[in-house]
Amino acid sequence: MTGPLCDALVLAGQRGAVDPLASAHGLALKALLPVAGTPMLHRVVAVLQASPLVGRITIAGDTAKLAAADPRLAEMLDSGAVTGLPPEPGPSASVAKALAHQASGRPLLVTTADHPLLSAAMIETLVTRAPADAAATAGVVPASVIRKAYPDALRTYWRFADDGYSGANLFLLRPPGAATAVGVWQLIERHRKRPWRIVARLGPGLLVRFVLRRLTLYDALLALSKRVGVPLRAVAIHEAEAAIDVDKEADLVLVESILRRRGA
Repeated sequence: MTGPLCDALVLAGQRGAVDPLASAHGLALKALLPVAGTPMLHRVVAVLQASPLVGRITIAGDTAKLAAADPRLAEMLDSGAVTGLPPEPGPSASVAKALAHQASGRPLLVTTADHPLLSAAMIETLVTRAPADAAATAGVVPASVIRKAYPDALRTYWRFADDGYSGANLFLLRPPGAATAVGVWQLIERHRKRPWRIVARLGPGLLVRFVLRRLTLYDALLALSKRVGVPLRAVAIHEAEAAIDVDKEADLVLVESILRRRGA
């Protein structure tokens, strides 16, 4: 490897003016929620900066407010260590905007500010195993991996014949087909809690197979790829922590307990 293989986008916006978890901790911005004493956004950016696979890092969010509340982040923005991108109304729209500004031609690695357990190994797994012809590759974690490591953790799973899967908040998007893939992201964003609605768009045959647990994740993505005209793929990440983001208090308690065990 002679240089970075991708650039990175960190989604640091929030749904609505007030995030319940941030508000409960007296904060206006969820991205700056301290996790084991360190703001979540700092943890994510630090991992990206340490990865030799990652080049330019952009934060999509209200960077003026973030910088005003966080001098360390203000320094990173002022020095050019990271760049800012004003947020759009939803994550997929912010990704679309970032792709439009992607000048390097490298693939774009997308993650979220509420992913404080992000690791270099997770990034390497996705970036190095994503098929070279895929317009978009999503990192997913098998339900069997999560349940073995954290049997009491509540996660949302998309259930297929081979296993259930939870998202890892990691995506690799390759121009130029990535722009089309973002349209699929918008569809998934609307129906992320009701995956059968997405499968239903692929025809009644696949919907029946999905309901009866006879449809694999690979076959579902293959059918969706044919429907939208660009290759869409998934890479399984066998680290349960990849599926643990911080959306509610129970998540924060779990993440902090994991970090304490690691001494991080």
